[in-house]
Amino acid sequence: MGGSGGELRYEISQNAYIKLVLHSLKHKTSAVNGVFVGSSCDDGVQIIDSVPLFHNHLGLLPPLEISLIMIEEYYSARGLGIVGYFHANERSDDVELGNVAKNIGDHIYRYFPQAAILLLDNKKLEALPKGKDGLPVMQLYTRDASKNWKLAGSDVGCRLTTKEPAANAVLLDYISSKKWEDVVDFDDHLDDITK
Repeated sequence: MGGSGGELRYEISQNAYIKLVLHSLKHKTSAVNGVFVGSSCDDGVQIIDSVPLFHNHLGLLPPLEISLIMIEEYYSARGLGIVGYFHANERSDDVELGNVAKNIGDHIYRYFPQAAILLLDNKKLEALPKGKDGLPVMQLYTRDASKNWKLAGSDVGCRLTTKEPAANAVLLDYISSKKWEDVVDFDDHLDDITK
């Protein structure tokens, strides 16, 4: 994961990537969120897994705190921790990183200073069947020196990569077979604890 200019690189596993994109497709008319789990390495962050969180009341603090504690406890036993936040806006034409996403990102940043926020880019997702570039359908946000969340520059393709080059092809296959129906988030679990 060699980088240039000392900038951090983020490498996301196919499983972590696909799970959260499918989560957003399952709840197309709602904002959705999730967290990334992984670890830091030499010049970057390896995102190993993801956990879909909510599709209702994203900013509600008690359920969010409970879910983060449960995730941290489960993954810390495996040597992993929460390394970032995923957000998909309610409207497909909304490409702005909102305050809820920034606040949750700030919370994760306090515990993991290399944390990033990944925002679903619906334009890239819609163009996926036509494209062959293999770049993630997410925008990478990192904290700058003034502690504001900023969209990574035009080198985003170099700073955010999928570990498996065929991740978008697998994602398209999962979309065509409606695999999003199998995705369960914390809202679903709170409604029915058997999920």
